Formats: sequence, structure tokens, C-alpha cells
Amino acid sequence: MSGGGWTGLILGFGGVLTSGVAECAADFDRRAGLPDGTFLATISEDPVGSGLFAELERGAISQSDWNVRTGALLGMDGTGLLGRVLEGLRPEPSVIAAVERARAAGVRVGVFSNSLGGPYDPFDVYAGYDLPERFDVVLLSGEYGMRKPDPELYGVMLERMGMPGERCVFVDDTARNLPPARDLGLATVLASEPARTIADVEALLGIPLTGEA
Repeated sequence: MSGGGWTGLILGFGGVLTSGVAECAADFDRRAGLPDGTFLATISEDPVGSGLFAELERGAISQSDWNVRTGALLGMDGTGLLGRVLEGLRPEPSVIAAVERARAAGVRVGVFSNSLGGPYDPFDVYAGYDLPERFDVVLLSGEYGMRKPDPELYGVMLERMGMPGERCVFVDDTARNLPPARDLGLATVLASEPARTIADVEALLGIPLTGEA
């Protein structure tokens, strides 16, 4: 049992359990000869590009379709685009170890991720992370036709966790994903560099999260 009254820990995937997604995007821009910030601007600010990315996260279009259509916006062949963008994404071992330690202490742990495709798509971003073995709950947004920060999806996550928001800590690397969690009573942590993120979660749970689980 955690010492702070929270018995659930919910984490985003990219930028929390992994290295930074923005860094991958910046590296892709350099490799592709694009102006700095082009890829992220295309999926977050361009009306068409942001709409396509939202559809991918909701599971409304396939990753292959997204690759082709977003590649066209970038003026390039979209074959394997998502895999090319995220080829440098790596597990963040210190955060994964902290999650394992929390689970060993009796905290229920879950992954709450906006989908980037499934195991049969050209690039499986979740491959090698053993999420079903490491976490009590794994929720990928595309399975529900929604995406963070849709408040309804947070309710689904809590139902699957089997506990109220007031018992859970939520960690995400995107600030806009935190308010819907707070509205449901969850304590929130904006992921930053791993040591800081772990310290913030540790302070809330009231249990040590470094060292062997």
C-alpha cells in the first residue's frame, strides 16, 4: 500500500515510459532535410495534418493510410513514415524500474496511451515493452474510438483500473492531457526528465521508487 493514499498509478507511454517524442521528431526533420519543427507543426498545427493525427489516435484510419497522407503533406514518400519518425524512440529504464517497484509495493499500475496503430501495422511502437506483463491495465485510445484529452476516455480508464480518481496518480508528457484527469480527482504529474518525474511520483505515493523492485 502506498503511503500517500494513492493506490493507482496511470502513465502515458511516449515521453513517459520512453525517451522524448519531440526529440525524435526533431531528429527526423534533420534527417529528412526539413526546417526545424516541421513534423510537429504538421501534426499539431496544420488543419489537415492535425486532423489526420487525431484520426490515427482514435483508430479511425490505419497507420498505413496516415503514413501516405501525412507524407504527402510533408512533400515526401510516406512509406513507413511513423517508423522513420520514431526510429530513435527508446525505453526509459529508470521510469520502467520505478513502475515495477510501485507495483511490487501493491500499487495498481496502468498504461494510458493515444494509439499509433496496432501490432499488424508497419510500425508497432509498443513492441518489446511487454506492456501486458508489466502493467495491470493497458488502454490504447483507438480501441475506444477516442483519444486523450477526451474526458470520457479517462472515465473508461478509471473503470478498468477499478478505483476512483481520488486514488490515482496520472503521469503524462503533454500538459493538455492533465486537466481532464484533475477534474476526475486524479493527482497529476507532467513528465519531464526521468529523475524529476520519478521524484514527483515518489512524493505522491509516499514509497521509494528507486533501487531494485
